[in-house]
Amino acid sequence: MKISASILTALLSTGAGDSYTSTSFNYTLTPAPSPSNPLGNPPYPGWTSSNGPNWVGFLTTKYNASLLQTYNLAYGGATVDSDLVQPYLPTVLSLKQQVYDEFVPGYVNMTAPSAPDWSSADTLFAVWIGINDVGNSYWKGADELAALYDQIFAVYKAAVDTLYEAGGRNFVFVNVPPVDRSPLILGQGADAQALEKAALADFNGRIEKLADGLKTSHEGDANVWTFDSSAVFTAVLDDPTTYPQTSGYKNVTAYCDAYQK
Repeated sequence: MKISASILTALLSTGAGDSYTSTSFNYTLTPAPSPSNPLGNPPYPGWTSSNGPNWVGFLTTKYNASLLQTYNLAYGGATVDSDLVQPYLPTVLSLKQQVYDEFVPGYVNMTAPSAPDWSSADTLFAVWIGINDVGNSYWKGADELAALYDQIFAVYKAAVDTLYEAGGRNFVFVNVPPVDRSPLILGQGADAQALEKAALADFNGRIEKLADGLKTSHEGDANVWTFDSSAVFTAVLDDPTTYPQTSGYKNVTAYCDAYQK
């Protein structure tokens, strides 16, 4: 299958998500993605949390076998639904807002500048969300957390159903990496780390269930993949030389002073 456009909301070549995905693309501004500028605004690599190209930039410009134009609606700090898990600022756009307030008006109703004439066959929707949902809720008791995640995934599923109804037929869902091994959580001690690890397992299991449900309910009509970022991050944290791209890492347990400058 040749993919020519992607929508990211933690959507890829439509994309959606949070700071791990965001390039600070604004769907109301120009330039829009084009063959010569596949990420559109702002200039490559965008404004990212990595101080350089992130996975969206690399996949769009390097690690693919065909032209890819990416409409990246992800927003730093996003949760699935700000009414359920508050982000760090009230101005942060949730996954729900990325889909209903940006994708639908911009790329279904085609109000975005230079909105692409996308089709079901050549567009991939990639969603990477949940880091902030888990990070802002993991300490809640098991019963409260389970009830909260039930609500979150009802919103998540409804957003995905909206993408399907709009014509989306190719989906990638990325699970949440092991942020329980981040310097922030390591610094809070073993109890906090164990709580977040358990919350991550619950959340990631629900992502798998969401993807399986979409695949089953639209068997033969939708392509659905999951990408296990948790396994990839774990491999790198255990041994940075696992991949050439990470083999230069010297410290996987503390903050990088140079990065923070």
